[in-house]
Amino acid sequence: MKILHTSDWHLGRTLYGRKRYEEFEAFLKWLAKTIQHERVDALLVAGDVFDTSAPSNRAQELYYRFLCAVAASSCHHVVVIAGNHDSPSFLNAPRELLKVLNVHVVGALAEVISDEVLVLHAEGGIPELIVCAVPYLRDRDIRVAEAGESIDDKERKLIEGIRDHYAAATAIAEAQRLALGVDIPIVAMGHLFAAGGQTVDGDGVRDLYVGSLAQVTAAIFPNSLDYLALGHLHVPQKVGGSERRRYSGSPIPMGFGEAKQAKSVCMVDFDHAEPTVQMLPVPVFQRLERVKGDWPAISARILEISATYPQAWLEVVYEGEEVISDLRDRLDKATANSDLEILRIKNNRILDQVLGQIHDEEMLDDLSVDEVFARCLTAYQVPEDQRPELLRTYQETIASLQQNDARAE
Repeated sequence: MKILHTSDWHLGRTLYGRKRYEEFEAFLKWLAKTIQHERVDALLVAGDVFDTSAPSNRAQELYYRFLCAVAASSCHHVVVIAGNHDSPSFLNAPRELLKVLNVHVVGALAEVISDEVLVLHAEGGIPELIVCAVPYLRDRDIRVAEAGESIDDKERKLIEGIRDHYAAATAIAEAQRLALGVDIPIVAMGHLFAAGGQTVDGDGVRDLYVGSLAQVTAAIFPNSLDYLALGHLHVPQKVGGSERRRYSGSPIPMGFGEAKQAKSVCMVDFDHAEPTVQMLPVPVFQRLERVKGDWPAISARILEISATYPQAWLEVVYEGEEVISDLRDRLDKATANSDLEILRIKNNRILDQVLGQIHDEEMLDDLSVDEVFARCLTAYQVPEDQRPELLRTYQETIASLQQNDARAE
């Protein structure tokens, strides 16, 4: 019995305004080929299929085309649970139709918990796997709010609710396995933040349970589970040091903070008494590079990247002591004869100059946008006679943006 565990696709996600559908499509094609090549029996998708609760038509098309491709392969079953980014009702809407393709979707807490426990059968009708498909559990799903309760009371109830839910689902799975009279694996799925979980800057991971993340420990999951497939954290990692409890991580970098991170999916083989877990590396479909330092370091690194990779997206973080007012022009010249594209520039020196003018008793929120712009003009040492015209142009731009936002609403 071979299981492939993946999560956090975030189909439809953009990066500083750039659409990434080609990356998503390339990953899903690679995943479908891997499933066929490795003769995977079941695919588990542990939440955050989409990046928003109202995914675009293109994102939906990629999702359904992939499911059709997997249905035509050797894979017997696909199990999909909702994450905190997903709309439970949207994922659940086609669930009865998808069952025809042996795709099982659990988008929300089931009215009857046994509906989250799936017995999967091989082609001959022989049971081969039991899956406790637990979706992202929202606060209101597992905790009853009471007047006068403290923060500690809320956190305790939350942890108890998660623990009780997994205990109940696992107990049902164990009873079903006993009734079947076949010693088959029990696998649980989930989308949450386990204690000690590793994240990286810019990975876009949202807090799930405010004030109690660090207390969702590995101890809440029953020991009888043969494997635990989790989603939410984008860094591939074990839970509590266990080989059999894992986050698969996101398959593509969600931001420049993940640029250097090796992406993977989990292959779980139940040929032996203990499951064997292998991390399958995911190819890089769109290279991201974060370039940091002073100007000599940045220019040298850009030259190195252009010579090594034919195409990449860059985030440039200037950290030099010199105030460079023409940083954008310099970067454009440095990348002019390459296929490198700069998606974001962060000039820490200018930012320090502007914020350095804020007095101890001031907060950035205390300043108007005009005041911040005026201090930027000072930081750039713009002549006084040029400032009124620049300020008028800036105010016109802000007004135009506000009008566009109003029309969009």
